[in-house]
Amino acid sequence: MADLTSNLAGIVSPNPFWLASAPPTNSGYQVQRAFEAGWGGAVWKTLGEPIINSTSRFAAVSFNGQRVAGFNNIELISDRPLDVNLREIEETKKRFPDHAIIASLMVEPKQEKWHEIVKKVEAVGVDGLELNFGCPHGMAERGMGAASGQVPALVESQTYWVKEVAQTPVIVKLTPNITDITATAEAAVSGGADAISLINTINSLASVDIHTWNTVPNVDGLGTHGGYCGPAVKPIALHMLGECARNDLVTVPISGIGGISNWQNVVEFMLMGSTTIQVCTAAMHHGFRIVEDMIDGLSNYLDEKGIESVSELIGRSVPKYSDWGNVNLNHQVVARIQTDTCINCNKCQIACEDTAHQCISRYKDASGASYLAVNEEECVGCNLCSIVCPVEGAIEMVPIANGLPTLSWNDRQHAINTLQTSSYMGGK
Repeated sequence: MADLTSNLAGIVSPNPFWLASAPPTNSGYQVQRAFEAGWGGAVWKTLGEPIINSTSRFAAVSFNGQRVAGFNNIELISDRPLDVNLREIEETKKRFPDHAIIASLMVEPKQEKWHEIVKKVEAVGVDGLELNFGCPHGMAERGMGAASGQVPALVESQTYWVKEVAQTPVIVKLTPNITDITATAEAAVSGGADAISLINTINSLASVDIHTWNTVPNVDGLGTHGGYCGPAVKPIALHMLGECARNDLVTVPISGIGGISNWQNVVEFMLMGSTTIQVCTAAMHHGFRIVEDMIDGLSNYLDEKGIESVSELIGRSVPKYSDWGNVNLNHQVVARIQTDTCINCNKCQIACEDTAHQCISRYKDASGASYLAVNEEECVGCNLCSIVCPVEGAIEMVPIANGLPTLSWNDRQHAINTLQTSSYMGGK
């Protein structure tokens, strides 16, 4: 069986599965139950100044029969007294010494405030700190969370203040509510961060009740923006993870967060550069025991691949992720319909005819039976037909040899610039 032990910047856990800072890590009771279920670590729900929460707080987006495809919340950080949280952290660490407990922290952007809370939480035995520069609602209006996380200079200075007194590894949690997340990732590294985590929740409005005209969730008839998470945000999280993982200035390990729901998602995040992963929405939807399937699935996958340690997965797909200007524009694939499995629903033909390149047509064979086929000379290999096809494997995207050399946009522009320079020099 493969070794699942994980080490993020010196924070060791029996496996890479951590609960993210959120409602599932709000108390010692919950974190201890999670550890009993198999989670390797937990980022304690964010600690800070006394907080008052509202009701209601959550909303979900369902799509095409799938419950909780996306999840929205307007909840703030822990509303339990700091001394109670610290006592429960200490109790939990003593009971589970081999599991990772990381304290999520959020305070005003003042040096003395950071020094004060860091000393208090480290005194009860946490394994690391996670600075919450990502929460987009409620706290941001007070200058904390995403309000700090959107300003690289504030990320750098506050990380530096924490590192002045911290004795444990410091993780900086980044907001996705920014144009270029690598700017704040680089700032965190400049401030001395030992690791980064991403993504926090995305600004959102879950829905509008078309009968009451209230936005959802609403508090006594008034709504507000919240943080979006769950399976719907996974592609965004993977993109931002990849951008940070391939950035030469982001030299620290990464804890990946964002819509992770099963072991396959875990493998994806680790291949794109995550050392550990953090889960929230899936645990809220299905309970702590979902980690059992994640552990079994990851272990079996590693064994089937002949991989001895989960650490060998980290970043293996990063070299395959690049700018558009580097892809081979002469690579060609075409769609081929497998007539023996096609159910003739015609969805591919409609999609191609209405919104793509009009290269799928219906024909009749010698017996008069109708079938669909692709005009490969017109097919541009966009994948749309295979995406809308309801039958797995009925449409394959097949590479074809066209005899053209590898040529990217950057190669093309370089060749043009070289020719122009040669022509200019010849003219001289």
